[in-house]
Amino acid sequence: VQLQASGGGLVQAGGSLRLSCTASGNIFSVSDMSWYRQVLGKPRELVAGISSGDVTNYTDSVKGRFTISRDNAGSTVYLQMNSLKPEDAGVYYCNAGIKTLHGDQLHELDLWGQGTQVTVSS
Repeated sequence: VQLQASGGGLVQAGGSLRLSCTASGNIFSVSDMSWYRQVLGKPRELVAGISSGDVTNYTDSVKGRFTISRDNAGSTVYLQMNSLKPEDAGVYYCNAGIKTLHGDQLHELDLWGQGTQVTVSS
């Protein structure tokens, strides 16, 4: 089971990017999915999260500019980032709570995808 993130890149301030992260493998269910951002020398911080029931939450600095969503299957999470600012730059990581079924045993995993770099030029 793994998470694969994509969509980062270089964009000018005011521009947009869309990040994607897909869970694959032996998946029974996916619960909460989130995006975190990490800047060199600072701890990883939560940017946005979405529950299995599509309840969303955002850090204050991105409210009104970023939108988190997930596909109907619930295994892909997106982060639409608009009106990007230089302070939005960093490495973005997706995180998901995933249950896998092995025989009759359910296992809960807290998985991280590989980071994707977002650079915003001023």
